[in-house]
Amino acid sequence: MEIHVYDTYVTAHDQHIMHFDVFMAEKDDQKAIEYAKQWLNSIGETDAIVSSKECRFCHTQQAPVEVTEAIQQQGYFIYQMEGCPFPSS
Repeated sequence: MEIHVYDTYVTAHDQHIMHFDVFMAEKDDQKAIEYAKQWLNSIGETDAIVSSKECRFCHTQQAPVEVTEAIQQQGYFIYQMEGCPFPSS
């Protein structure tokens, strides 16, 4: 599956920067922002500001199987980088 990657930098409630990518099947800037907000709400960052300034299209690439499965189930996948609360597993 080919996916579209949106590079996202958001200021958390404690003022540190969270850097993550939103992976999705369609190239849709508004939907990427919505998905970023959904994920931020799920981790308790309900007041984080996400707009086209914070969430921008970066590139298109092939997705590994686990990313493809997540996108098929929920419409997006969040690839966490700096400052994100990595899931415990």
